[in-house]
Amino acid sequence: MNRNVLVLAGSPRKGGNSDLLCDELIRGAREAGNTTEKVYLQDLHIGPCLACYGCRGTGRCVQRDDMQALLEKMIRADVLVLATPVYFYAMDGQMKTMIDRTLPRYTEIKNKDFYFIATAAAGAGAMERTIDGLRGFTDCLPGAKVRKVIYGSGVYSKGEVTETRAMQEAYRAGRSI
Repeated sequence: MNRNVLVLAGSPRKGGNSDLLCDELIRGAREAGNTTEKVYLQDLHIGPCLACYGCRGTGRCVQRDDMQALLEKMIRADVLVLATPVYFYAMDGQMKTMIDRTLPRYTEIKNKDFYFIATAAAGAGAMERTIDGLRGFTDCLPGAKVRKVIYGSGVYSKGEVTETRAMQEAYRAGRSI
């Protein structure tokens, strides 16, 4: 069955470790016959939530930026991949800002399969706070199912992840979609 896979790459570093894992997952997903799209959050203009609740009752944020179009893509996708490097034991700012800005229509991001990708210089245990934050988001979404968490651990320099088993895990995860 062809599924629509939307990969949200949080890293500001294209070609970095989390980005390379995204590419491997995408390769597997395409080989399995799925449609994929990768969005670099860094390339979008997404302002932080203003906590004004202007979206309450309207389903539209008062800010006019790229989040409205991204939110439409998220709602239409069958599968969402959230990929982030770990900074100070947490997801990067681009990912957190995007998550916060789903507020106007987050209940419409429903019945999705999720895959998480996290990379860090530390081991997988040091990434649990990051994964907990991502799970906190999916816990608020009706029918969300986290299918796989891919830990690119022990990687710091750009490209180091290619020498780890996380690359094969990302590819297999993509093939399983």
